[in-house]
Amino acid sequence: MRLVQLTVPTGERQTILETLDEREIDYVVTDENSGREYTAVVYFPLPTPAVEPVLDDLQEAGIDEDAYTVVVDAETVISRRFEALRDEYEQGDVESDRISRQELLAEADSLTPTFGVYATMTIVSAVVATAGLLLDSSAVVVGSMVIAPLIGPALGASVGSVIDDEELFTESVLYQLVGIVLAIAAAAVFAWLVRTTNVVPPGLDIGSVDEISERLTPDLLSLAVALGAGVAGIVSIATGISVALVGVMIAAALIPPAAAAGVAIAWGQPSAAIGSTALVFVNVLSVNLAGLLTLWYVGYRPESLFSLTETEERVRKRVVALGVIVLVFAVFLGGITYSSYTLATFEENAQTEAELVLEEPAFEEYQLLDVSVITDDEYPFVGPERVIVRIGGPPGEPEPGIADTLAERINRHSSTQVDVEIRYIGLVER
Repeated sequence: MRLVQLTVPTGERQTILETLDEREIDYVVTDENSGREYTAVVYFPLPTPAVEPVLDDLQEAGIDEDAYTVVVDAETVISRRFEALRDEYEQGDVESDRISRQELLAEADSLTPTFGVYATMTIVSAVVATAGLLLDSSAVVVGSMVIAPLIGPALGASVGSVIDDEELFTESVLYQLVGIVLAIAAAAVFAWLVRTTNVVPPGLDIGSVDEISERLTPDLLSLAVALGAGVAGIVSIATGISVALVGVMIAAALIPPAAAAGVAIAWGQPSAAIGSTALVFVNVLSVNLAGLLTLWYVGYRPESLFSLTETEERVRKRVVALGVIVLVFAVFLGGITYSSYTLATFEENAQTEAELVLEEPAFEEYQLLDVSVITDDEYPFVGPERVIVRIGGPPGEPEPGIADTLAERINRHSSTQVDVEIRYIGLVER
């Protein structure tokens, strides 16, 4: 529910009151004695879905923005006429539960901080995320998402497109681009400092850190996170629900992969940064695409009906452009997903082959200890480079044929030649 406070310009009192009477809206009028160009203030409660059509009616009646309108939350309204008004406008779906276009624009503006604050918080969140990745701490990474100020620009571009506010759209797009660059740069600088000052162990293999490796080789499921964040963000802002948690979800799609890209650059592995950088961009685009489609679906349109056709055409072009780019990135992520699937299948087959070989009568005196697959550094499409098979058996040298047999059987499952290394451990019975 909302309480609307509308200042009445000189000569407009009758027009405003007639408009409210036609809609059977209760109101209170107080005289204005400040000596300015206003003669009164009208107070009237409205169901949330009724705010936009009522304000539009007042504008069509000739009440422009000089009337100075304030819309605030109302906890409780007790009135039979208000109950009838609520029954008229509330149908229990997202379209009827959404806030007004005027409130949406104000909310989008309020979610985007000043540039200085935005840049500072983005850099801080990227540094914290980088520390979390290098510590392999998911808790620290989550903490970096909480302070990231990304939800405003991420949703502002969609809001600006749908309600025909090109200034908001341009500012939001610029903020997003600058935010990505700042996050990756801040992460790279911080990771370089950490590495050169030996805060982390010298020779650290970033591919062995789980929090980092999973973002260097992202898969297709990452798209679901970004699309879900975009839809949830728009539904939250459009229905007046708190967007704080949704902001964390959007940050989860952007800050950790940007930090992973910075770490890869600092470690002198630019190819390793390709996958995470692609993930950042596809997530940004997916959030914008999902937000744009959701806003249009729930019924937001520009204020002026004369610009509706032009806005529809602009939104359509942006949806198509975003859809095509996201599809291209999706194919790229699909390739990474297939590469990861192939690697996982090879690891499973290598384990199975090693077990089968040692079950053969000629090698029954040996036992398999473990199988390790070492991958190459061809990010983001990593593949097997070397297989280490640890076996135990009687003291002395192992059967000469076991190494050749294992190498031949394991390489059946790889399209490229993979080195197979046997590490033999003599076991003494007690």
